[in-house]
Amino acid sequence: MALTFAGLIYVQFVYMNNMVRMRNDQFEESVRRSLYAVSSLLEQEETRHFLEENMAQVDDYKPYKVNSSTEGVALKFTTQSGLTGNLTLEGAADRLSPSGRVGGPAGGFRFHGTGGAVGSQSLQENLRGRYIYQKGLVDEVILNIISRSSNRPIRQRADSTMVRNFLRFELDNNGLKIPFEFAVTNRNGAVIYHTQDYPDAVVRRSLPPTAIYDQPLFPNDPINKINYLNVYFPTKKDYIFSSIKFMLPSFAFTFILLLTFIYTVMVAFRQKKVNEMKTDFINNMTHELKTPISSISLAAQMLGDDSVRKSDGMMRHISEVINEDTKRLRFLVEKVLQMSLYYDRKSALNMAYVDANDAIAGIAHTFKLKVEKYGGKIMADLSADDSMVYVDRMHFTNVIYNLLDNAVKYRSEDRPLNLTVSTARVANHADRLRISVADNGMGIKRDDLKKIFDKFYRVSTGDRHDVKGFGLGLAYVKKMIGEFGGEISAESELGSGTVFTIVLPLAKEPETDE
Repeated sequence: MALTFAGLIYVQFVYMNNMVRMRNDQFEESVRRSLYAVSSLLEQEETRHFLEENMAQVDDYKPYKVNSSTEGVALKFTTQSGLTGNLTLEGAADRLSPSGRVGGPAGGFRFHGTGGAVGSQSLQENLRGRYIYQKGLVDEVILNIISRSSNRPIRQRADSTMVRNFLRFELDNNGLKIPFEFAVTNRNGAVIYHTQDYPDAVVRRSLPPTAIYDQPLFPNDPINKINYLNVYFPTKKDYIFSSIKFMLPSFAFTFILLLTFIYTVMVAFRQKKVNEMKTDFINNMTHELKTPISSISLAAQMLGDDSVRKSDGMMRHISEVINEDTKRLRFLVEKVLQMSLYYDRKSALNMAYVDANDAIAGIAHTFKLKVEKYGGKIMADLSADDSMVYVDRMHFTNVIYNLLDNAVKYRSEDRPLNLTVSTARVANHADRLRISVADNGMGIKRDDLKKIFDKFYRVSTGDRHDVKGFGLGLAYVKKMIGEFGGEISAESELGSGTVFTIVLPLAKEPETDE
């Protein structure tokens, strides 16, 4: 499953990367084509400018001189090639017909020409002269473009409004209907003019090299006079990634599946660990139950012997064995019941107002004999002036008893056990009671300290084999303290002892009417 998810994510990533790259290549190609077209349009516009200028000069040129009189019309002309001639139309000028034809009632005009033959040879010369003239006009325009165009200010050659219109037209034709900003710069990169939102020099230095596209304007100009058109697209990324929006649901579903997969794996490992701990719990419980059962069974068999019944000392010994093993069985059963309560969230608690000082004093007194059995001592420092809490008395007693019992189990063999139970107000919270159980036992490793409240977890005791239990006591303690609305924490240093701290909210016992 992990390999499948990795392969699926990899394929999606490669596909998305290829789409972005292809979209970016198409974008750049369209921009380059548009900028080249703008440059060509500007060159054509400049050519038109010089053609119009020359046409204006031609309109002002009058190569024919016309003299009119009552006897006729005389024309004197000079061709573009330098040929001169005279053309005389004899007759009254007012005899010209309205249609412009030569002639009238008086008989019409007669043509007299000088300076060349009249006929087909003269017509050919005239056409040739016209061709040479038109060719001269074109040559003159080309010479003007070559010699004069580069000297014109770039603001006249590439007007900002004209450049913007050309850019918009060409970009739209290539399918790039997105906003743009542009600037015209010289060969040194100095900005000649720019649009309002074109990025300044500081911003341009932070942009990637491909963010701004450039195109030479009038590339046939001298190298030292070439200018460049720079175009920036502020929404380029949005345009590029808009092509992969349809993949977002696919990524979302894949991500959900991945989270589900990770959660499933975590649950599987957690369940495996719980199953292992439950197996250890059953094994430990079976072993623990077998010992007292065997002892009671043996004692019962001994009671069946007449010689044993006649001995008072033996009877007392058997009675003590049965009593101790019965207590031990009761304790084991209580542990199992505590664990069942841990899982049963609907179990009802008999909540009542309990004086913690009184309850802890009674527990310490009862526990005194067990501590002294191992050569230790227990001290109760119940200095809290207000110790009324709202708890289940039985479970509260079990909580304190579990903490004291752990202190005895994990005592140090190198020194006598010193066990202290204390109560006090919390310094920064006067409405809360702090209960501390401190010992000078074996202590707990830092790694184990994080897990001691987990169910079925037991701290390793090294060579010690006399520490019995199922890893349920502290889990039960944490569960009950939480039910009481409190908190529990532990501080420990390996070899120096452990301190458990319980913080419970104080409660005011309601007054009863007498």
